Amino acid sequence: MPTNKTDETPASPDKPKDAAKPEAEKPTDDLVTTSHVLAVGRRKLKYTATTGRIVLRKEVVTDGTFDGHQPKAEVFLTAYTLDGADVTERPVTFAFNGGPGSSSIWLHLGVLGPRRVVSGDVGELVPPPYRLVDNPESLLAHSDLVFIDPVSTGYSRPLTGVKAGDYHGFTPDLESVGEVIRLWTSRNGRWMSPKFLAGESYGTTRAAGLAGHLQERYGMYLNGLMLISSVLEFGTLDFSPGNDLPYAMFLPSYAAIAHYHGKHGDRPLAEVLAEAEEFASTTYPAALASDSRLSAEERADVVARTAALTGLSREYVDRVDLRIEHVRFSTELLRETRRVVGRLDGRFVGWDADSGREHFEADPSMSAIIGPYTAALNHYVHAELEYHNDLPYEIVSYSANEAWSFKDFEARQITVADKLASAMRANPYLKVHVASGHYDGATPYFATEYTLARLQIPADLRDNIETAYYPAGHMMYVHEPSRLQQSKDLAAFVQKASNR
Repeated sequence: MPTNKTDETPASPDKPKDAAKPEAEKPTDDLVTTSHVLAVGRRKLKYTATTGRIVLRKEVVTDGTFDGHQPKAEVFLTAYTLDGADVTERPVTFAFNGGPGSSSIWLHLGVLGPRRVVSGDVGELVPPPYRLVDNPESLLAHSDLVFIDPVSTGYSRPLTGVKAGDYHGFTPDLESVGEVIRLWTSRNGRWMSPKFLAGESYGTTRAAGLAGHLQERYGMYLNGLMLISSVLEFGTLDFSPGNDLPYAMFLPSYAAIAHYHGKHGDRPLAEVLAEAEEFASTTYPAALASDSRLSAEERADVVARTAALTGLSREYVDRVDLRIEHVRFSTELLRETRRVVGRLDGRFVGWDADSGREHFEADPSMSAIIGPYTAALNHYVHAELEYHNDLPYEIVSYSANEAWSFKDFEARQITVADKLASAMRANPYLKVHVASGHYDGATPYFATEYTLARLQIPADLRDNIETAYYPAGHMMYVHEPSRLQQSKDLAAFVQKASNR
Protein backbone atom coordinates (compact mmCIF):
# COMPACT_ATOMS: atom_id res chain seq x y z
CA MET A 1 0.00 0.00 0.00
CA PRO A 2 1.51 3.40 -0.88
CA THR A 3 2.35 5.76 1.96
CA ASN A 4 0.28 8.94 2.28
CA LYS A 5 2.71 11.90 2.32
CA THR A 6 0.23 14.70 1.82
CA ASP A 7 0.65 15.98 5.41
CA GLU A 8 4.44 16.30 5.25
CA THR A 9 6.01 19.75 5.41
CA PRO A 10 8.44 20.20 2.52
CA ALA A 11 12.02 20.88 3.50
CA SER A 12 13.36 24.40 3.06
CA PRO A 13 15.71 24.61 0.08
CA ASP A 14 18.47 26.10 2.24
CA LYS A 15 17.95 23.79 5.26
CA PRO A 16 18.22 20.03 5.55
CA LYS A 17 14.91 18.26 5.99
CA ASP A 18 15.76 17.16 9.57
CA ALA A 19 16.16 20.78 10.69
CA ALA A 20 12.39 21.18 10.55
CA LYS A 21 12.08 18.86 13.57
CA PRO A 22 12.17 20.63 16.96
CA GLU A 23 15.17 19.84 19.13
CA ALA A 24 14.34 17.68 22.14
CA GLU A 25 13.91 19.75 25.26
CA LYS A 26 16.89 19.41 27.56
CA PRO A 27 16.11 18.65 31.22
CA THR A 28 16.84 21.47 33.65
CA ASP A 29 16.51 22.01 37.38
CA ASP A 30 13.07 23.30 38.37
CA LEU A 31 13.80 24.62 41.86
CA VAL A 32 11.44 27.04 43.59
CA THR A 33 12.34 29.20 46.60
CA THR A 34 10.01 30.56 49.26
CA SER A 35 10.56 32.51 52.48
CA HIS A 36 9.22 31.49 55.88
CA VAL A 37 9.43 32.20 59.62
CA LEU A 38 9.42 29.65 62.43
CA ALA A 39 8.88 30.63 66.04
CA VAL A 40 11.16 28.70 68.40
CA GLY A 41 10.47 29.94 71.89
CA ARG A 42 11.20 33.66 71.76
CA ARG A 43 13.34 33.31 68.62
CA LYS A 44 12.03 33.95 65.13
CA LEU A 45 13.91 31.82 62.62
CA LYS A 46 13.76 33.31 59.15
CA TYR A 47 14.55 30.62 56.61
CA THR A 48 14.39 29.88 52.91
CA ALA A 49 12.88 26.70 51.49
CA THR A 50 14.17 25.48 48.14
CA THR A 51 12.04 22.79 46.56
CA GLY A 52 12.18 20.93 43.26
CA ARG A 53 14.15 18.56 41.10
CA ILE A 54 17.81 18.72 40.13
CA VAL A 55 19.19 16.90 37.10
CA LEU A 56 21.75 14.20 37.73
CA ARG A 57 24.30 13.74 34.97
CA LYS A 58 26.81 11.02 34.30
CA GLU A 59 30.22 11.48 32.74
CA VAL A 60 30.33 9.50 29.51
CA VAL A 61 33.62 8.17 28.15
CA THR A 62 33.66 6.18 24.89
CA ASP A 63 36.84 4.41 23.82
CA GLY A 64 38.83 6.70 26.06
CA THR A 65 37.21 9.85 24.68
CA PHE A 66 35.14 12.13 26.92
CA ASP A 67 31.65 12.51 25.44
CA GLY A 68 30.19 14.96 27.96
CA HIS A 69 27.75 14.75 30.83
CA GLN A 70 24.66 12.77 29.96
CA PRO A 71 21.49 13.61 31.94
CA LYS A 72 20.16 10.50 33.63
CA ALA A 73 17.61 11.38 36.30
CA GLU A 74 15.76 14.16 38.09
CA VAL A 75 15.94 13.99 41.88
CA PHE A 76 13.48 15.83 44.10
CA LEU A 77 14.72 17.56 47.24
CA THR A 78 13.57 20.10 49.78
CA ALA A 79 16.23 22.24 51.45
CA TYR A 80 15.79 24.60 54.39
CA THR A 81 18.51 27.17 55.05
CA LEU A 82 18.59 29.76 57.81
CA ASP A 83 18.75 33.29 56.41
CA GLY A 84 21.91 35.24 57.14
CA ALA A 85 23.79 32.36 58.80
CA ASP A 86 27.55 31.95 58.56
CA VAL A 87 27.81 28.86 56.35
CA THR A 88 31.23 27.96 57.75
CA GLU A 89 29.66 27.62 61.19
CA ARG A 90 26.15 26.47 60.33
CA PRO A 91 25.73 22.65 60.18
CA VAL A 92 23.76 21.00 57.37
CA THR A 93 21.96 17.67 57.64
CA PHE A 94 21.07 15.51 54.62
CA ALA A 95 18.09 13.30 55.46
CA PHE A 96 16.33 10.38 53.81
CA ASN A 97 14.16 7.44 54.75
CA GLY A 98 14.48 3.84 53.74
CA GLY A 99 12.39 1.05 52.27
CA PRO A 100 14.34 0.75 50.05
CA GLY A 101 11.80 2.59 47.97
CA SER A 102 10.56 5.15 50.50
CA SER A 103 10.52 8.89 50.07
CA SER A 104 11.84 11.18 52.81
CA ILE A 105 8.32 12.13 53.93
CA TRP A 106 8.52 10.46 57.35
CA LEU A 107 11.56 12.28 58.74
CA HIS A 108 10.56 15.43 56.88
CA LEU A 109 7.04 15.83 58.27
CA GLY A 110 7.40 13.64 61.33
CA VAL A 111 10.29 15.03 63.35
CA LEU A 112 13.01 17.04 61.56
CA GLY A 113 11.31 19.62 59.35
CA PRO A 114 9.93 23.05 60.28
CA ARG A 115 6.38 21.88 59.60
CA ARG A 116 4.92 18.59 60.80
CA VAL A 117 1.76 16.59 60.33
CA VAL A 118 -0.63 15.92 63.19
CA SER A 119 -1.47 12.24 62.75
CA GLY A 120 -2.48 11.26 66.25
CA ASP A 121 -1.35 8.08 67.98
CA VAL A 122 -2.66 4.76 69.24
CA GLY A 123 -6.27 5.12 70.34
CA GLU A 124 -6.51 8.77 69.28
CA LEU A 125 -5.88 8.87 65.54
CA VAL A 126 -6.83 12.13 63.82
CA PRO A 127 -9.62 11.89 61.19
CA PRO A 128 -9.15 13.30 57.67
CA PRO A 129 -8.50 15.85 56.23
CA TYR A 130 -5.67 16.18 58.84
CA ARG A 131 -3.52 19.19 59.80
CA LEU A 132 -0.06 20.67 59.36
CA VAL A 133 1.41 22.73 62.18
CA ASP A 134 4.68 24.52 62.90
CA ASN A 135 7.36 22.38 64.50
CA PRO A 136 9.27 24.49 67.03
CA GLU A 137 11.29 21.38 67.92
CA SER A 138 12.60 21.17 64.35
CA LEU A 139 16.30 20.44 63.91
CA LEU A 140 16.33 23.59 61.75
CA ALA A 141 17.02 25.52 64.96
CA HIS A 142 20.48 23.90 64.94
CA SER A 143 21.15 22.76 61.37
CA ASP A 144 20.13 23.48 57.80
CA LEU A 145 18.19 20.55 56.35
CA VAL A 146 18.15 18.84 52.94
CA PHE A 147 15.57 16.09 52.40
CA ILE A 148 16.36 13.80 49.47
CA ASP A 149 13.99 11.47 47.63
CA PRO A 150 15.97 8.76 45.80
CA VAL A 151 15.05 7.90 42.21
CA SER A 152 11.51 6.44 41.85
CA THR A 153 10.39 7.94 45.19
CA GLY A 154 8.67 11.28 45.74
CA TYR A 155 8.87 13.21 42.46
CA SER A 156 12.25 11.72 41.54
CA ARG A 157 12.30 9.87 38.22
CA PRO A 158 14.76 8.55 35.64
CA LEU A 159 14.82 10.48 32.37
CA THR A 160 13.34 9.19 29.12
CA GLY A 161 15.26 6.20 27.87
CA VAL A 162 16.85 5.45 31.24
CA LYS A 163 15.84 2.35 33.19
CA ALA A 164 14.60 2.96 36.74
CA GLY A 165 16.32 -0.27 37.68
CA ASP A 166 19.66 1.40 37.04
CA TYR A 167 19.10 3.16 40.39
CA HIS A 168 17.43 0.34 42.33
CA GLY A 169 20.39 -1.25 44.01
CA PHE A 170 22.85 -0.81 46.84
CA THR A 171 25.76 0.73 44.92
CA PRO A 172 23.83 2.83 42.34
CA ASP A 173 21.73 4.22 45.18
CA LEU A 174 24.86 5.30 47.07
CA GLU A 175 26.30 6.84 43.92
CA SER A 176 23.17 8.82 43.02
CA VAL A 177 22.36 10.07 46.52
CA GLY A 178 26.06 10.81 47.07
CA GLU A 179 26.09 12.87 43.88
CA VAL A 180 23.06 14.87 45.07
CA ILE A 181 24.90 15.63 48.32
CA ARG A 182 28.06 16.67 46.46
CA LEU A 183 26.14 18.89 44.04
CA TRP A 184 24.14 20.62 46.77
CA THR A 185 27.24 21.14 48.92
CA SER A 186 29.24 22.62 46.05
CA ARG A 187 26.47 24.80 44.63
CA ASN A 188 25.66 26.24 48.04
CA GLY A 189 29.22 26.78 49.22
CA ARG A 190 28.95 24.35 52.13
CA TRP A 191 32.18 22.38 51.99
CA MET A 192 33.36 24.09 55.20
CA SER A 193 30.09 23.48 57.06
CA PRO A 194 29.74 20.69 59.64
CA LYS A 195 27.92 17.94 57.73
CA PHE A 196 25.55 15.21 58.95
CA LEU A 197 23.49 12.39 57.48
CA ALA A 198 20.17 11.33 59.03
CA GLY A 199 18.68 8.07 57.84
CA GLU A 200 15.81 5.90 58.95
CA SER A 201 15.44 2.13 58.40
CA TYR A 202 17.13 1.28 55.07
CA GLY A 203 18.17 4.93 55.22
CA THR A 204 20.60 3.84 57.96
CA THR A 205 22.06 1.28 55.54
CA ARG A 206 22.41 4.09 53.01
CA ALA A 207 23.89 6.51 55.57
CA ALA A 208 26.52 4.02 56.76
CA GLY A 209 27.44 3.23 53.16
CA LEU A 210 27.54 6.91 52.22
CA ALA A 211 29.88 7.75 55.08
CA GLY A 212 32.53 5.64 53.36
CA HIS A 213 31.49 6.50 49.79
CA LEU A 214 31.64 10.26 50.33
CA GLN A 215 35.07 9.95 51.94
CA GLU A 216 36.50 7.71 49.26
CA ARG A 217 34.89 9.24 46.15
CA TYR A 218 34.86 12.94 47.01
CA GLY A 219 37.07 13.33 50.07
CA MET A 220 34.02 14.58 51.97
CA TYR A 221 34.40 13.81 55.68
CA LEU A 222 31.30 14.00 57.84
CA ASN A 223 30.79 15.14 61.41
CA GLY A 224 28.05 12.73 62.28
CA LEU A 225 25.47 10.10 61.39
CA MET A 226 21.98 9.90 62.87
CA LEU A 227 20.80 6.30 62.49
CA ILE A 228 17.11 5.90 63.30
CA SER A 229 15.61 2.40 63.48
CA SER A 230 18.76 0.80 62.12
CA VAL A 231 19.44 -2.09 59.80
CA LEU A 232 23.19 -2.50 59.37
CA GLU A 233 23.48 -6.30 59.13
CA PHE A 234 20.67 -7.94 57.18
CA GLY A 235 21.53 -11.34 58.57
CA THR A 236 20.12 -10.20 61.92
CA LEU A 237 16.69 -9.65 60.28
CA ASP A 238 16.51 -12.26 57.54
CA PHE A 239 14.23 -15.14 58.57
CA SER A 240 15.63 -17.57 56.02
CA PRO A 241 16.13 -21.33 56.39
CA GLY A 242 19.28 -22.13 58.34
CA ASN A 243 19.65 -18.66 59.85
CA ASP A 244 18.59 -18.74 63.50
CA LEU A 245 20.06 -15.35 64.43
CA PRO A 246 16.90 -13.25 63.83
CA TYR A 247 14.82 -15.35 66.24
CA ALA A 248 17.07 -14.26 69.10
CA MET A 249 17.42 -10.68 67.86
CA PHE A 250 13.64 -10.14 67.74
CA LEU A 251 12.77 -11.82 71.03
CA PRO A 252 13.28 -8.77 73.31
CA SER A 253 11.05 -6.71 70.98
CA TYR A 254 8.40 -9.43 71.14
CA ALA A 255 8.62 -9.24 74.93
CA ALA A 256 8.23 -5.45 74.87
CA ILE A 257 5.17 -5.64 72.60
CA ALA A 258 3.67 -8.41 74.74
CA HIS A 259 4.22 -6.21 77.81
CA TYR A 260 2.46 -3.28 76.10
CA HIS A 261 -0.58 -5.50 75.49
CA GLY A 262 -0.79 -6.67 79.08
CA LYS A 263 0.87 -10.07 78.79
CA HIS A 264 3.28 -9.39 81.66
CA GLY A 265 0.88 -8.10 84.28
CA ASP A 266 2.27 -5.26 86.36
CA ARG A 267 5.95 -6.10 85.85
CA PRO A 268 8.03 -3.02 84.86
CA LEU A 269 9.07 -2.97 81.21
CA ALA A 270 12.74 -2.59 82.14
CA GLU A 271 12.57 -5.79 84.17
CA VAL A 272 10.94 -7.70 81.31
CA LEU A 273 13.50 -6.42 78.80
CA ALA A 274 16.42 -7.32 81.04
CA GLU A 275 15.16 -10.89 81.34
CA ALA A 276 14.44 -11.15 77.60
CA GLU A 277 17.86 -9.81 76.64
CA GLU A 278 19.64 -12.22 78.96
CA PHE A 279 17.59 -15.16 77.65
CA ALA A 280 18.12 -14.10 74.01
CA SER A 281 21.88 -13.86 74.61
CA THR A 282 22.40 -17.20 76.31
CA THR A 283 19.85 -19.97 76.78
CA TYR A 284 17.66 -19.30 73.74
CA PRO A 285 20.30 -19.23 70.95
CA ALA A 286 22.02 -22.20 72.57
CA ALA A 287 18.73 -24.11 72.47
CA LEU A 288 18.19 -23.23 68.80
CA ALA A 289 21.69 -24.45 68.02
CA SER A 290 21.21 -27.69 69.98
CA ASP A 291 17.74 -28.31 68.52
CA SER A 292 17.06 -32.08 68.46
CA ARG A 293 19.90 -32.68 70.90
CA LEU A 294 17.85 -31.05 73.68
CA SER A 295 16.37 -33.43 76.18
CA ALA A 296 12.59 -33.40 76.55
CA GLU A 297 12.96 -31.60 79.89
CA GLU A 298 15.35 -28.99 78.47
CA ARG A 299 13.09 -28.34 75.51
CA ALA A 300 10.02 -27.98 77.70
CA ASP A 301 11.85 -25.42 79.85
CA VAL A 302 12.89 -23.34 76.81
CA VAL A 303 9.38 -23.55 75.37
CA ALA A 304 7.92 -22.33 78.66
CA ARG A 305 10.35 -19.42 79.00
CA THR A 306 9.94 -18.37 75.38
CA ALA A 307 6.16 -18.45 75.70
CA ALA A 308 6.19 -16.47 78.94
CA LEU A 309 8.40 -13.75 77.50
CA THR A 310 6.65 -13.41 74.14
CA GLY A 311 3.09 -13.71 75.44
CA LEU A 312 2.39 -16.63 73.11
CA SER A 313 1.06 -20.02 74.13
CA ARG A 314 3.39 -22.92 74.87
CA GLU A 315 1.56 -24.94 72.23
CA TYR A 316 2.28 -22.33 69.56
CA VAL A 317 5.96 -21.98 70.51
CA ASP A 318 6.33 -25.76 70.40
CA ARG A 319 4.53 -26.06 67.03
CA VAL A 320 6.86 -23.51 65.38
CA ASP A 321 9.88 -25.35 66.79
CA LEU A 322 10.85 -22.42 69.08
CA ARG A 323 11.30 -20.17 66.01
CA ILE A 324 8.92 -17.18 65.93
CA GLU A 325 8.91 -15.19 62.67
CA HIS A 326 8.07 -11.51 63.14
CA VAL A 327 4.88 -11.16 61.06
CA ARG A 328 3.61 -14.47 62.42
CA PHE A 329 4.16 -13.01 65.90
CA SER A 330 2.07 -9.97 64.90
CA THR A 331 -0.84 -12.17 63.90
CA GLU A 332 -0.56 -14.64 66.78
CA LEU A 333 -0.16 -12.43 69.87
CA LEU A 334 -3.81 -11.30 70.07
CA ARG A 335 -5.39 -14.02 67.93
CA GLU A 336 -7.95 -14.90 70.59
CA THR A 337 -9.40 -11.38 70.24
CA ARG A 338 -9.30 -11.53 66.39
CA ARG A 339 -6.77 -8.69 66.37
CA VAL A 340 -3.31 -8.26 64.86
CA VAL A 341 -0.54 -5.97 66.12
CA GLY A 342 1.59 -3.66 64.03
CA ARG A 343 4.93 -4.66 62.54
CA LEU A 344 6.40 -1.17 62.34
CA ASP A 345 4.89 -0.29 65.71
CA GLY A 346 3.59 -3.07 67.92
CA ARG A 347 1.46 -0.66 69.95
CA PHE A 348 -1.05 -0.42 67.08
CA VAL A 349 -3.82 -2.99 66.75
CA GLY A 350 -5.94 -3.86 63.72
CA TRP A 351 -8.69 -6.23 62.68
CA ASP A 352 -8.13 -8.82 59.94
CA ALA A 353 -10.91 -10.37 57.90
CA ASP A 354 -9.34 -13.80 58.32
CA SER A 355 -8.20 -14.31 61.89
CA GLY A 356 -6.83 -17.74 61.08
CA ARG A 357 -4.03 -16.77 58.74
CA GLU A 358 -0.36 -16.43 59.52
CA HIS A 359 0.23 -13.09 57.74
CA PHE A 360 -1.95 -10.01 58.02
CA GLU A 361 -3.60 -8.27 55.09
CA ALA A 362 -2.05 -4.93 56.10
CA ASP A 363 0.21 -3.59 58.83
CA PRO A 364 -2.13 -1.59 61.12
CA SER A 365 0.69 0.73 62.16
CA MET A 366 1.33 1.72 58.53
CA SER A 367 -2.39 2.02 57.79
CA ALA A 368 -2.71 4.45 60.71
CA ILE A 369 -0.17 6.98 59.45
CA ILE A 370 0.13 6.81 55.66
CA GLY A 371 -3.09 8.79 55.09
CA PRO A 372 -2.14 11.81 57.23
CA TYR A 373 1.41 11.96 55.87
CA THR A 374 0.33 11.65 52.24
CA ALA A 375 -2.32 14.36 52.50
CA ALA A 376 0.01 16.69 54.38
CA LEU A 377 2.88 16.31 51.93
CA ASN A 378 0.76 16.88 48.83
CA HIS A 379 -0.84 19.97 50.36
CA TYR A 380 2.42 21.33 51.76
CA VAL A 381 4.50 21.06 48.61
CA HIS A 382 1.89 22.70 46.40
CA ALA A 383 0.26 25.26 48.71
CA GLU A 384 3.15 26.35 50.95
CA LEU A 385 6.37 25.53 49.09
CA GLU A 386 4.74 26.52 45.77
CA TYR A 387 6.20 23.64 43.81
CA HIS A 388 3.84 22.17 41.21
CA ASN A 389 4.20 18.83 39.51
CA ASP A 390 1.47 16.63 38.06
CA LEU A 391 3.33 13.43 38.84
CA PRO A 392 2.04 11.42 41.80
CA TYR A 393 4.30 11.86 44.83
CA GLU A 394 5.44 8.29 45.48
CA ILE A 395 5.37 7.89 49.26
CA VAL A 396 6.65 4.33 48.95
CA SER A 397 7.64 2.73 45.64
CA TYR A 398 6.92 -0.94 46.17
CA SER A 399 8.18 -1.74 42.67
CA ALA A 400 11.58 -0.29 43.58
CA ASN A 401 11.58 -2.22 46.85
CA GLU A 402 10.77 -5.54 45.18
CA ALA A 403 13.36 -5.06 42.42
CA TRP A 404 16.16 -3.81 44.69
CA SER A 405 19.51 -5.37 43.83
CA PHE A 406 22.14 -6.50 46.32
CA LYS A 407 24.37 -8.06 43.67
CA ASP A 408 27.41 -6.45 45.37
CA PHE A 409 26.91 -8.96 48.18
CA GLU A 410 26.53 -12.10 46.09
CA ALA A 411 27.36 -15.21 48.12
CA ARG A 412 27.97 -13.20 51.29
CA GLN A 413 26.02 -11.39 53.99
CA ILE A 414 24.47 -8.03 53.24
CA THR A 415 26.12 -5.69 55.73
CA VAL A 416 27.36 -2.13 56.00
CA ALA A 417 28.83 -2.61 59.48
CA ASP A 418 32.25 -2.98 57.86
CA LYS A 419 31.77 0.22 55.88
CA LEU A 420 30.69 2.14 58.97
CA ALA A 421 33.69 0.84 60.91
CA SER A 422 36.06 1.71 58.07
CA ALA A 423 34.65 5.24 57.85
CA MET A 424 35.07 5.71 61.60
CA ARG A 425 38.64 4.44 61.53
CA ALA A 426 39.53 6.81 58.67
CA ASN A 427 37.71 9.72 60.32
CA PRO A 428 38.10 9.40 64.11
CA TYR A 429 35.96 12.54 64.57
CA LEU A 430 32.90 10.89 63.02
CA LYS A 431 30.18 10.65 65.68
CA VAL A 432 27.22 8.25 65.48
CA HIS A 433 23.81 8.63 67.14
CA VAL A 434 21.64 5.49 67.12
CA ALA A 435 17.92 5.70 67.95
CA SER A 436 15.66 2.69 68.54
CA GLY A 437 12.05 2.06 69.54
CA HIS A 438 11.31 -0.77 71.95
CA TYR A 439 8.07 -1.62 70.08
CA ASP A 440 9.68 -1.70 66.64
CA GLY A 441 8.91 -5.09 65.09
CA ALA A 442 10.77 -4.35 61.84
CA THR A 443 14.27 -3.33 62.94
CA PRO A 444 14.63 -4.63 66.51
CA TYR A 445 16.80 -2.69 68.91
CA PHE A 446 18.60 -5.81 70.13
CA ALA A 447 19.86 -6.55 66.60
CA THR A 448 21.28 -3.03 66.45
CA GLU A 449 23.04 -3.52 69.79
CA TYR A 450 24.45 -6.83 68.53
CA THR A 451 25.90 -5.15 65.44
CA LEU A 452 27.33 -2.16 67.27
CA ALA A 453 29.03 -4.40 69.83
CA ARG A 454 30.85 -6.18 67.02
CA LEU A 455 32.01 -3.11 65.06
CA GLN A 456 35.69 -3.43 64.24
CA ILE A 457 36.87 -0.15 65.70
CA PRO A 458 39.49 0.58 68.38
CA ALA A 459 38.31 0.95 71.94
CA ASP A 460 38.87 4.70 71.99
CA LEU A 461 36.31 5.16 69.17
CA ARG A 462 33.54 3.44 71.14
CA ASP A 463 32.79 6.76 72.83
CA ASN A 464 31.91 8.17 69.38
CA ILE A 465 28.71 6.10 69.43
CA GLU A 466 25.69 7.05 71.51
CA THR A 467 22.35 5.26 71.74
CA ALA A 468 18.83 6.41 72.59
CA TYR A 469 15.69 4.34 73.23
CA TYR A 470 12.03 5.33 73.06
CA PRO A 471 8.74 3.71 74.19
CA ALA A 472 7.47 3.66 70.62
CA GLY A 473 7.99 1.91 67.30
CA HIS A 474 9.85 2.26 63.99
CA MET A 475 8.70 5.87 63.52
CA MET A 476 9.06 6.64 67.21
CA TYR A 477 8.10 10.29 66.66
CA VAL A 478 4.45 9.22 66.10
CA HIS A 479 4.41 8.94 69.90
CA GLU A 480 4.34 12.54 71.11
CA PRO A 481 6.52 12.17 74.25
CA SER A 482 9.07 10.27 72.16
CA ARG A 483 9.00 12.96 69.44
CA LEU A 484 9.75 15.68 71.96
CA GLN A 485 12.57 13.71 73.57
CA GLN A 486 14.03 12.62 70.25
CA SER A 487 14.07 16.19 68.98
CA LYS A 488 16.10 17.20 72.04
CA ASP A 489 18.45 14.23 71.61
CA LEU A 490 19.15 14.96 67.94
CA ALA A 491 19.69 18.67 68.60
CA ALA A 492 22.16 17.90 71.38
CA PHE A 493 24.00 15.43 69.14
CA VAL A 494 24.39 17.90 66.28
CA GLN A 495 25.59 20.63 68.59
CA LYS A 496 28.15 18.34 70.24
CA ALA A 497 29.38 16.71 67.01
CA SER A 498 29.77 19.99 65.10
CA ASN A 499 33.07 20.63 66.86
CA ARG A 500 32.21 24.29 67.25
